[in-house]
Amino acid sequence: MKDLLLITPPFTQLNTPYPATAYIKGFLNTKNISSSQADLGIEVILELFSKEGIRDIFNRKIEISTISENSQRIFSLRDEYIKTIGQVISFLQGKTPTLARQICSMNFLPEASRFNQLDDMEFAFGSMGLQDKAKHLATLYLEDLSDYIVESIDTDFGFSRYAERLGKSANSFDELYSKITGNQTFIDDITLKILNKKLESVQPKLVCFSVPFPGNLYSAFRCAKFIKENYPNIKTAMGGGFPNTELREVKDQRVFEFFDFITLDDGELPIELLYENICHSEQIQESKFKRTFLIENGEVTYKNNSGRHDYKQADIGTPDYSDLLLDQYISVIEIANPMHSLWSDGRWNKLTMAHGCYWGKCTFCDISLDYIKIYEPISAKILVDRMEELIRTTGETGFHFVDEAAPPALMREVALEILRRNLVVTWWTNIRFEKSFTLDLCFLLKLSGCVAVSGGLEVASDRLLKLIDKGISVEQVAKVTRNFTEAGIMIHAYLMYGYPTQTVQETVDSLEMVRQLFEMGILQSGFWHQFAMTAHSPVGINPEEFGVTPIKQEILFANNDVDFTDRTGIDHGKFSFGLKKSLFNYMHGINFELPLQEWFDFKIPRTTVHPDYIHDALLENDDFTFKGNSRIIFLAKNVIAENRIKTKKKYHYTYTQITVHLKPIL
Repeated sequence: MKDLLLITPPFTQLNTPYPATAYIKGFLNTKNISSSQADLGIEVILELFSKEGIRDIFNRKIEISTISENSQRIFSLRDEYIKTIGQVISFLQGKTPTLARQICSMNFLPEASRFNQLDDMEFAFGSMGLQDKAKHLATLYLEDLSDYIVESIDTDFGFSRYAERLGKSANSFDELYSKITGNQTFIDDITLKILNKKLESVQPKLVCFSVPFPGNLYSAFRCAKFIKENYPNIKTAMGGGFPNTELREVKDQRVFEFFDFITLDDGELPIELLYENICHSEQIQESKFKRTFLIENGEVTYKNNSGRHDYKQADIGTPDYSDLLLDQYISVIEIANPMHSLWSDGRWNKLTMAHGCYWGKCTFCDISLDYIKIYEPISAKILVDRMEELIRTTGETGFHFVDEAAPPALMREVALEILRRNLVVTWWTNIRFEKSFTLDLCFLLKLSGCVAVSGGLEVASDRLLKLIDKGISVEQVAKVTRNFTEAGIMIHAYLMYGYPTQTVQETVDSLEMVRQLFEMGILQSGFWHQFAMTAHSPVGINPEEFGVTPIKQEILFANNDVDFTDRTGIDHGKFSFGLKKSLFNYMHGINFELPLQEWFDFKIPRTTVHPDYIHDALLENDDFTFKGNSRIIFLAKNVIAENRIKTKKKYHYTYTQITVHLKPIL
């Protein structure tokens, strides 16, 4: 028995747990509050993609003539899928690496439409490592099965999301409520069977659902409904990224038919107070809450009547991944790009260097909310202590620092602390492309185990970067990415189009900047996002300053993405396919010579960016200078020193010859 059960509902990641419940469990340990945790997403996936699960899928009655030719092919090959699924999952879990040779033989796995892209992949990527190539082929195999499930079984299914559309900008609760109270789906049946086993085993007094994304929302409600109907004495709560951003104005009472509490922002103190109210109510004269919605006197009420302050980051403990099936997560490679695959391949312990964002100015970002607004770094010593503890408890030496933007000075101190302790770790994080990332610092980060960084280039236009208040320029980004690349650290860029007042010319010029960055080899990966106006960003709070007009709607449920009209009147959505297709090619190192017009099926203007803009920007080398607080870090330990005498005519000179044997550095 445990007092609390912490749940991540389906679905987030296949390769590693989403860290929220591990963070909370680590904190609860410091308070001696008993808890258990579960990632229902991976458990549902493992049951669904098992021999029995796939057999059940193919045994469900369908009218063959009503499904696509691709699904008909998959159905006709059903015995091959049932035969191979167990071995494929075991391989993707890292348990049977020798299967890679069979998978790569190209006559082991059944193939459907996802494999049609293979010829292009081979041309684009050349020969991959055997294990990675096999992972990529196995991923295509799973995606074929996913296509069949979506078409024939459940249209809402997705590996990293479920019924996501119901949570996106759902100002009204009506559609989601109808789905929750309707018939259970095939996926629901699996989810609730697993949930029931957890409840019977743990027997919690409070179940806390962490809902980071819209794609977790429906399953969280479906699970909470099951608990209310079958375990009415158990209280339910929801927190996480989705309520933190979307449910700050929730008014619909029907939400609380399923959840007793919704908490906002940092979850440690709100959950501790819920625990005290539920498990020790007899000792409390008046119930105290922190940033919590609940029903009181028949009305949705926001309670924030506790005078206690949130915990400092140094006091919340080390994330605890116990109870999670760490050896059963599956690594997949959707796109065979080394940087791109980091999100889906390999197990990563997740930590945070600093709470919030040290920059905190970007006008598209929710900088008015506490999770970004309140900046609090952790000391390098505490961070590396936590890394060592996680290595001991999980056996994993890979770390993903999930910061909004990791501070360069703290990254330097963490790197030095890792080197002082002789730790062998692999890590990556999110950054701002700022000038503090000198070549010298990038080499230090590489030596400590940093393999990759991701950062927001956003719109590659100096005018728009100033409007965003990004604090960087395209030229500066080029120099920083050059420094990381020369140090052997991969870079992923978040790219944006459709920002308020952005012109067609600026979109084309932005694409040209991105083309040149890839062509120069200083950017390895990227992803285009269309601008979305959020209610808690400077653009959303003061839209008239940015030339947009919000489309007002009554908010009873979710409120984050805000529909708007841009005074330019440009349909930015029409650029989506061309931007993503060109980027796909650039990431593969091909077709840089094609005119930008080739990526679009409508007329675009010629770029105004000089074809050597990025090249010329990189010609200007920043001179290295020592500052008053500069330190020299000498990493060699086995130094051979020999005292010698040099004789010249009748004079004798003593000197010391030092020999240092170093590993090759690029």
